Amino acid sequence: MSAAVSNTVSNTVSNTVSNTVGPAVTAGPDLARFDVYDHAVQDDPLPWYAALRDRAPLFHNTEHDYWVLSRHADVHWATREDDAFSNKMGVTLDESAWNEHAHLVMSFLAMDPPETTRLRRLVSRAFTPRRVRELAPTVERLTASYLDDALAKADGGSFDWIGEVAGRIPMDVISDMMGVPEADRAEVRRLSDLLVHREDGLRDVPPVGIEASMKLFEYYAGMLAERRRRPSDDLTSALLNAEDESGRMTDAEITAFLFLMVVAGNETTTKLLGNAVHHLAGSPQLGEVLADPEGGLVDAWVEETLRYDASTQYVARLLVQDVSLHGVTAPAGAKLLLALGAANHDERVFTDPGRFDVHRSPDELGDLLSFGGGRHFCLGANLARLEARLVLKALVRRAAHLEVDHDASVRFYSANVRGFAHLPITV
Repeated sequence: MSAAVSNTVSNTVSNTVSNTVGPAVTAGPDLARFDVYDHAVQDDPLPWYAALRDRAPLFHNTEHDYWVLSRHADVHWATREDDAFSNKMGVTLDESAWNEHAHLVMSFLAMDPPETTRLRRLVSRAFTPRRVRELAPTVERLTASYLDDALAKADGGSFDWIGEVAGRIPMDVISDMMGVPEADRAEVRRLSDLLVHREDGLRDVPPVGIEASMKLFEYYAGMLAERRRRPSDDLTSALLNAEDESGRMTDAEITAFLFLMVVAGNETTTKLLGNAVHHLAGSPQLGEVLADPEGGLVDAWVEETLRYDASTQYVARLLVQDVSLHGVTAPAGAKLLLALGAANHDERVFTDPGRFDVHRSPDELGDLLSFGGGRHFCLGANLARLEARLVLKALVRRAAHLEVDHDASVRFYSANVRGFAHLPITV
């Protein structure tokens, strides 16, 4: 390790130890069986996260040879440390995705400075805060259409919150922003779903997912060619025109970013909306939120969902230097996961972290790591928050009562993304 990295690690650890008293080590699950791909772990990760933080804050899965960092202070530091942690192999441990060509499908998420800095700068010229804010009427229109239609069809009975509402709006918002015609959006959504779902025991992108990715790339290549012939005011045209002193983005760079938007922007926001309804429905604060027709508590509801059950639970890094923490050393060349979900439940930072609480202190919520940090802080964070707030406010305005059929709910399984494939609710 370089002196700079050694000092940063030492400071991180010393600050954590000297300023905070951690929880007592308690019995818990057998960490020898911990694997992020295991459906049993994904079903109920919190006991596993507590065990990692308490007993193995820098954990090594020896069977599959990857490391996991789980304490808030360590993960917070690692998201901002570029010398030791590299993104050049991507952000997932899926075998076919973990390679030096990951940037071709993950865009700047799979790059290090200066490449990631250049590409994010160019993308930001097209994907502006103003463009995100201007999407609000589109989100409200789509929400009213899908939600009212679902309620009318249900006629007092249950409907699938994911299939009828939460799984449709994020993809349509992104497609509308990109300029994808309405007739194509259902198919684009179907293909994106195939990319991240993992059957139990599967540790890689399934063949149907690989086929789906090829179809999406072919589709976006055609869309780029069409925008060159017929420019419009959508994001795709803006990306084609974005320019700075380094020049313009290549077609491959634009296509990779569009692909990233479909996967990251669609799936994570869908899961955020599902997780929000799932957890509030089981909370004693449900009635309080629904009794507020102006949605004053919705912003806090969204932020607490991001903390309590983040859509993205892990992001991967390649170690380019040895990293020593808590008396353990992960060697250069190792695969390492930053456990965002575990960090968001660290008792050293969050009061009673296992309780879902829409009244949680804004100061604590300001420490959530659900969108990462540093150079790789999620570029779509503002869009995800905008969509979640508007969709959930629309639900609150319509709902005097809300119930989730937990027995009929179907979890969505992925090594990185956490949420539901189906969530039957009665409103």
